[in-house]
Amino acid sequence: MKEKDIVMTAKVLSAVFNPFFLPVVGLLALFIFSYLSLLPWAAKLYILVLVATFTILLPTTLIRIFRRWRGWSKEDASVRERRIVPYIITIICYLLCYHIITTNHIPYTIGSIVMASLIIHVVCAIVNHWWKISTRTAAIGGVAGALMAFAEIFSFNPLWWLSIIIILAGMVGTSRIILGQHTLAQVVTGFLLGMTCAILSVLFI
Repeated sequence: MKEKDIVMTAKVLSAVFNPFFLPVVGLLALFIFSYLSLLPWAAKLYILVLVATFTILLPTTLIRIFRRWRGWSKEDASVRERRIVPYIITIICYLLCYHIITTNHIPYTIGSIVMASLIIHVVCAIVNHWWKISTRTAAIGGVAGALMAFAEIFSFNPLWWLSIIIILAGMVGTSRIILGQHTLAQVVTGFLLGMTCAILSVLFI
């Protein structure tokens, strides 16, 4: 494979596995493996649209508006010192989503997915103050952690799904290193941090 093809593949992987997708992926897993599979399709669709609006559409739109207002390119916005405002925007959107979920008495397991994602973003924002960490591998680590936690709660075998997630995490982490956005230590730490936060959030919050 030519070098430009490798770089293009890395860019595609980096774009597809956006950290904002974590809550929706977690919800889909719940709708497949847990008692939430019994919910009517209309209820599932409503919850997915609600969560996607506040965890994907709203934060990405606001961050894009902020970036254009500041005149930053994507590369400029990836600088560690400039990531704090996007983190704050994301955290506020996730807090609003969690508030809506709890006030509307939506099953707590769904709220735990959003809370796990929120905690991962908060911890990444704190770590980012001193050291640039990969939020993409943190998000995939969060999916892995949530899967293991729900496997414990609902007593199913997560081995095959977990294997797929770990392979994807390796691919995404490699893509971030190829693109020069992170070091090996940053992507590995991101994955372990996300996994730990998700396990603790789902099992104990």
